Amino acid sequence: MRRSATETTQSAAKVTRRGLIVATAQMGFVGILGARMRYMQVEQADEFRLLADENRINIRLIPPARGQLFDRNGAVIAENEPSYRITMVREDAGDVNTVIGRLSTLVELDDDELNRALTEMNRSAPFLPVTIADRISWEELSRVAANAPALPGVTPEVGLSRRYPLGSAFAHVAGYVGPVSQRDLERIEDPDQLLRIPRFQIGKVGVEAKYEDLLRGKAGAKRVEVNSIGRVMRELDRREGQSGANVQLTVDHKLQDYVRARLGEESASVVVMDLKRGDLLSIASSPTYDPNKFVRGISVADYAFLRDNDHRPLASKTVQDAYPPGSTFKMVTALAALEAGLITAGDTVHCPGHLEISDRKFHCWKRAGHGHMNLELSLRESCDVYYYDLALKVGIENISAMARKLGLGEKHDIPMSAVASGLAPTKDWKMRARGKEWVIGDTVNASIGQGFVLSSPLQLAVMTARLATGRDIKPRLIKTVDGVSQPSGLGAKLDINKNNLRKIRKAMYEVSNNRRGTAYGSRIIEDTFRMAGKTGTSQVRNISAAERARGVTHNADLPWERRDHGLFVNFAPFDNPEIAVAVVVEHGGGGSTAAAPIARDVTLQALYGEDPPLAAYPNKDRGRVRAQQKRLRDLISESASDGNGRA
Repeated sequence: MRRSATETTQSAAKVTRRGLIVATAQMGFVGILGARMRYMQVEQADEFRLLADENRINIRLIPPARGQLFDRNGAVIAENEPSYRITMVREDAGDVNTVIGRLSTLVELDDDELNRALTEMNRSAPFLPVTIADRISWEELSRVAANAPALPGVTPEVGLSRRYPLGSAFAHVAGYVGPVSQRDLERIEDPDQLLRIPRFQIGKVGVEAKYEDLLRGKAGAKRVEVNSIGRVMRELDRREGQSGANVQLTVDHKLQDYVRARLGEESASVVVMDLKRGDLLSIASSPTYDPNKFVRGISVADYAFLRDNDHRPLASKTVQDAYPPGSTFKMVTALAALEAGLITAGDTVHCPGHLEISDRKFHCWKRAGHGHMNLELSLRESCDVYYYDLALKVGIENISAMARKLGLGEKHDIPMSAVASGLAPTKDWKMRARGKEWVIGDTVNASIGQGFVLSSPLQLAVMTARLATGRDIKPRLIKTVDGVSQPSGLGAKLDINKNNLRKIRKAMYEVSNNRRGTAYGSRIIEDTFRMAGKTGTSQVRNISAAERARGVTHNADLPWERRDHGLFVNFAPFDNPEIAVAVVVEHGGGGSTAAAPIARDVTLQALYGEDPPLAAYPNKDRGRVRAQQKRLRDLISESASDGNGRA
């Protein structure tokens, strides 16, 4: 079919438009290629010229600022401080000994550190920097910078290092950081590349270790030009990292300072727990140590002193040590019997000083006996025979179940190192662990917190908190992370009859406030702050027949390491409980003499928030307490001024 002239004209116009579009696209594409070639040949000419000369681009990590630690009121526990150091590049220095000689006139060089640096320098590539002096002063850094022309290969540098301004008060809680070791790298499945930076600091123990991933932050990076042998030519660009999270603890540093001073040189531990949220207001072990010594690597002599000390300053006794709880466990046995309906509070048991079971005499601590005891009297005067008798009725399974319900035999989830599970033993446990059948004597011993039963001071504080509140309260050590509040530790109501709990609390009140109570000597006089508590003595080892023959009959006659532990637990105020306290004094003797006075003082300090008025103490104690308060204030002040306490 022949086309008309109009159709031919329209067809030609379409072809022309299509050709124009194609040509335009081609020209645009050629233009883009030209612009790209110009960018690569002109603007990036220097970079590609370096690459052509066998240079390459490397990515180097930039360490982020580590997150800080704070107490519940915002006081700094762990912070970052500028760390000034001197580095040297061997190939740039020329005559290393000559340069070091000049440097020594400007900066005091430690012989051991210098020898280590020289050894490292000889092992390393000649263009790699090696630290010659670390943690120097700003004045020393300035002198080196001013004399730079005379110190070839020497560079003054500024970095960040960890510092613990509150010193030893938080050593067992916050822990410390130290240089990354090969052992650290081996125990981490997929280590962050940051950890491979020489002398990078990582959390070793405590919160520093448990919250390492959060505190460490995210690395930054910089692009640097390096030549064919790896020497840095110049920095091309930089991206700063993300600082680590700031973590706020629940602990009050003023109370922690007081507890540390009050414990003195005792081998002891104290836990103070808030009953509103489960916050740990104080969690202190004594003796303690200065964590700042570990930051750059503690000396052999200093570490040996801490390691070989029989009071074990490196141990976090509050969580990692488990002791027979002694008579502080009697509330567990009593509550198990009440809940099982096997006794009433008025039922009595006669105590002649012992109970004979299976041809064996189980003695009461009072050899002459207590006479007729009911529940309240048995706790008030801590009669053992009453609980021996209960053990025969209740059985170990019921006792252990109640112990676990009250927080014993449970590993509590707090970010401290080596948290112990303790032990609430059962028949199955003994068969698995010891390969032996459970016997009635095991139950009798367990009823008074001896035998296989083990509890940490933290667990004893949790037990007391649950008795005081009737709730499944859990310990909380972290208050906020980067300002975000962490879950409360105040749990649901326990499945325990509130009337039975009330009977236990009333008996604990009698322990501290009745003249015949074992802790009456450590009572609180202020009515609004009266406490309810329970003493305990944890037997370390029986006195042998040979020792008795030599006249050894009391704890005081034994070497320190063989004396009984003293324990005390309490809550206060009795009418409206706010805090629970647990105290363990290793080898302190009896709980009433060693632990209860400490618990009373700590309780008042926590409730008042400062030194309590003397009117809160019995008349007989006021003179001693006045002198003690002054001594402790002076001690806390001295610790702050020498850098071993609050800064």
